[in-house]
Amino acid sequence: MQITEETFDKTINQFESSDIIDLRDVIFIDPYGMVGILQVGELFKSEGNQKTISLPQSEEVLRYLERMDFFKFAGEYFKLDPSSPGITDKFLRSPDTDVLLEITPIEKSDDIHFIVGKVKERANAILKKHLHYDERAINGFIVALSEVCQNIIEHSETGGFVGIQKYFWQNLNKNIVKIAVMDIGIGFRKSLSKRFELKDDYEAIEKGLLHGASRYEDKGRGHGLSAVRRFVNEWDGKLSIRSGTAKLSIIPKWGRGKRRETSLAYFPGAQVNIILPEV
Repeated sequence: MQITEETFDKTINQFESSDIIDLRDVIFIDPYGMVGILQVGELFKSEGNQKTISLPQSEEVLRYLERMDFFKFAGEYFKLDPSSPGITDKFLRSPDTDVLLEITPIEKSDDIHFIVGKVKERANAILKKHLHYDERAINGFIVALSEVCQNIIEHSETGGFVGIQKYFWQNLNKNIVKIAVMDIGIGFRKSLSKRFELKDDYEAIEKGLLHGASRYEDKGRGHGLSAVRRFVNEWDGKLSIRSGTAKLSIIPKWGRGKRRETSLAYFPGAQVNIILPEV
C-alpha cells in the first residue's frame, strides 16, 4: 500500500468509511501522503470525530514518518495505535538527510520566513548536489515555494502544512524533489467567487493557476500561482492543484496522470503537489 497523490482519493474514501485509519500495510508514503493524512485528521477532528491510526508495521516507513516530524502533529488529530512508534534513537536524524523541509505548519507570515530560511540552509546540499540547480534555479525554487505558502495565508482563511523531500526515482533514473502544500480552508471556488462567477471547482482552479485571478482587486495581485507554474514549466516539473471536487495538473512528457479531473470526492481547501526533476 502506497499513500501518494495518485492514491489520495482512494485514501480519502477509505478513511471516511471507518473509524480506524489502517496504515499497517503501508510500504511507501511521500510528503503529499503524510500532509494529506494530517489534513484528513484535522478535518474529522474539527467535525468532532477523532479517528485512530493503526501505525505501519514497516520500521523503514516509521523511521521516515519520524524523520519528517509526522508524529509531532499526528497525536493532535488522531489516537495512535500503538501509542508511540517505538523507534530506536540510532535511526533518527542523519546529518546527510534528503529532507529539504520536515512537515511544517503554515499559519502566519512568520512561518513562511522560517520555511524559506530552513530551505535555503539545505538548498545547496540538496538542490545543487542532487538536482544540479544553479543559483538562479534555487532562487526560483524559493520564490515558488514562498508563493504557494503565501497562498494559504491569503486565501484559505485557515492554516496548512508543507513538506519537501528528495528521492531517487527509478522510473526516470533521476533524483526528484517532491513538494506538498495543503490546507482545508475555503478552497479556490469560494475564495474567487467573491469576484467571479464560477460554475465549478475546476474553473476556479483554472482561473487561479492559468489566468492569475485573485480574490483581491488590487493591481498586481493574483500572479503568484502563475509564477509557480512558469517556474515548474521552466524546470520540466509537474504541478497539480486539487480543490473541492476537481484537480488540474500540468504534466511534463515524463509525467503521468490526467490534466483535468472532475467529480472527485469532495475535500475542502487546496492541495498542491510539485515534482521537480534533476537537470
